[in-house]
Amino acid sequence: MSASVATAPKQKRQKKSTFGQHNLVGYLFISPWLIAFFLFTFIPLMASFVLSFTDYNILSNDFQFIGLDNFNRMFNEDRRYWRSVEATVKYVVFSVPLRLTFALGVAMLLNTARRGVGFYRAAFYAPSIVGGSIAVAVMWREIFGNDGLINFVLALLGIEGPNWLGRPETAIWTLIILAAWQFGSPMLIFLAGLKNIPKTLYESAEIDGANGWQKFLKITLPMLTPIIFFNLIMQLIAGFMVFTQAFIITAGRPLDSTLFYALYIYRRAFENFEMGYASAMAWVMLAVIAVLTAIVFRSSSYWVYYESDEAN
Repeated sequence: MSASVATAPKQKRQKKSTFGQHNLVGYLFISPWLIAFFLFTFIPLMASFVLSFTDYNILSNDFQFIGLDNFNRMFNEDRRYWRSVEATVKYVVFSVPLRLTFALGVAMLLNTARRGVGFYRAAFYAPSIVGGSIAVAVMWREIFGNDGLINFVLALLGIEGPNWLGRPETAIWTLIILAAWQFGSPMLIFLAGLKNIPKTLYESAEIDGANGWQKFLKITLPMLTPIIFFNLIMQLIAGFMVFTQAFIITAGRPLDSTLFYALYIYRRAFENFEMGYASAMAWVMLAVIAVLTAIVFRSSSYWVYYESDEAN
């Protein structure tokens, strides 16, 4: 009895030392990622937070602490700031639902065992692979130019095409259409979700006399709500961070109608060399994205369905 009691602390110490060794090995394996994270993410993030309270010009290297003046200027004095907010919100409100709608629709069309469906899946996904590249942005600018493909087709139909990129009413819609065209990534995620829906649910619904629309509303959508939730979060974040399309296609013109938030941060930082002001803008965008993400997470309990919750 006494021997077993004496050996118990030794066994515990051995387990703790073994556990510590395993932890050390794990940290050694992930150390390259940790080092890169601290060097290229955490330290720049903290540096931008400090700079947001300063007046820092990267050319003259002038560094002056000004407190909350950058935020006061942003909210009360800078009219272009609010125009960039308006353009970004409009882009997100229209582009995210359109992209998700197209992605879900195409995923349902490709969720079949027809011949050549693999080729079509790859073809529909291809625009998302190169969708954020400069080459595609240049191509899109040429398509919607005055002498571009869209106006050429309209001219064949006897319709005079507008100046798509030169009018505030139409310029932002060219970028929204481009975003809707890049639906490949959420489409693949929707497709994976559709394949995980048990076919027995549809068979039971058919026996009960349900039509296609009823099966979509009562089975497909509820079972896909976790996938919709994930895609919504990812596309919201991507929508607020859009940059390349506006920078290449419209350069924020005309009349700042496509001056997206990230593009305005870039101009303040690397054209006006106001790194402190740009850092303050970046932290406001981070706060807004965090709040919106939290709201979506908070609302998910009312509309996202999990089979595990029902089992519990």
